[in-house]
Amino acid sequence: MKFLDEIVSFILKQQELPDTSRHVLRLSFLDWSAVAWSGQNEPISLCLRNLAEEEAGANQSFAFGVRQKVPARMAALVNGTTSHALDYDDTHFASLGHPSVTVFPAILALADQFCFSMEEVKTAALIGAEVAIRVGIWLGRTHYRAGFHITATAGIFGSVAGCARLMNLTPNQTRMALGIAGSRAAGVKAQFGTMGKPLHAGMAASAGVEAIILARNGLISSSDGFDGPHGFVATHQGEQNLDALEGFGKVFLFEQVSHKFHACCHGSHAMIEAIKKAKSDTIIKPESVEKIEITVHPQYLNICNINKPKTGLEAKFSFSLIAAAVLHGVDTGRLDVFNENLCKDREVCALADKVEVITNEGVSETATKILIKKFNSQIIESYDDILTPFKPIDREGLVRKKAAKLLGFEFSDRIWNMINDDYLTGSKLTKILMHTPL
Repeated sequence: MKFLDEIVSFILKQQELPDTSRHVLRLSFLDWSAVAWSGQNEPISLCLRNLAEEEAGANQSFAFGVRQKVPARMAALVNGTTSHALDYDDTHFASLGHPSVTVFPAILALADQFCFSMEEVKTAALIGAEVAIRVGIWLGRTHYRAGFHITATAGIFGSVAGCARLMNLTPNQTRMALGIAGSRAAGVKAQFGTMGKPLHAGMAASAGVEAIILARNGLISSSDGFDGPHGFVATHQGEQNLDALEGFGKVFLFEQVSHKFHACCHGSHAMIEAIKKAKSDTIIKPESVEKIEITVHPQYLNICNINKPKTGLEAKFSFSLIAAAVLHGVDTGRLDVFNENLCKDREVCALADKVEVITNEGVSETATKILIKKFNSQIIESYDDILTPFKPIDREGLVRKKAAKLLGFEFSDRIWNMINDDYLTGSKLTKILMHTPL
């Protein structure tokens, strides 16, 4: 059976979804809501909002900060981009993608238009996120390291999968939608550190909605558009990693999703935690530091290693600047930290110049080793792996604390209760979330 057949079967199969997976999905829903709401006034979000208001169109779906409803495709574009604007959303390290920012915006756009319940939204989102992760694994490291942004290139298939489930498409319509997605999937890593990166998420969400609408309306595409000889996988250096099929339909890899607690590239989080561990064990004054060695997996050298960043977006992808900022006591969980002022801070920049980034294939993709040498010859070493699993109660506490920090306690609690109300229509949540000013 081809991988496409496996995906279609999984989308359409009516099954009892694991309670643990559903709980993690609800937490990711809250996390997505918080980072999207907090990102609505970012420059890229304003660009998309202005586009939506200028084009207007059918009165279908809510979009962040837009006064009137807009077409579902436009809502997905605005909300997908906005939710990735801060780069503070969840990540799945098996696939190297951000599943929530492509799946939730697409599903909520159609839920607004067709009045689906929160139970239907959450079920569809879990199906979509799982497909995005499995496709990311199928495409593999070869695809990612060639320069493709898996959040977008795998995310569009998750977007289509979730929306196909929500809209109750037929098997043939689902195949056609996935085939269309094979021609619409796009996103390159050259955009990292610019507004182009969050735009990828919006593009994938919007194109997913478009594929569903076209397939539902009878558009016929090639059934080989995804994994055929000249399909997306074959033409975009997909490695067809068979790990993607392991336990598919029985085990939900989505449960392993990682939530961010620092407002920067997830590849730098293990480094941040390692430095914080070192600081908790030893007094480290920035002026006492002679040299800092950061050892990471080689794949992060062209992702999180922007030297001498000049903008807040670039700063989120700079090992050296982030390391220096953490040693200076900067709170990397705050949204207002990553800006041009940080890039120009003389003391932080002087310490950043002492950072050397070293690669080692033996270091896990989710781990970082640090070595700090002080002028008095003292050596301080530390290590962290952010894939160390959380207990469910600990994960919920951290995500809800983050959401309360971003949304405020009362608003966060209100959104959480709405997410947990299976009978509420999705549009009631989106209206409150997207029309409450920042």
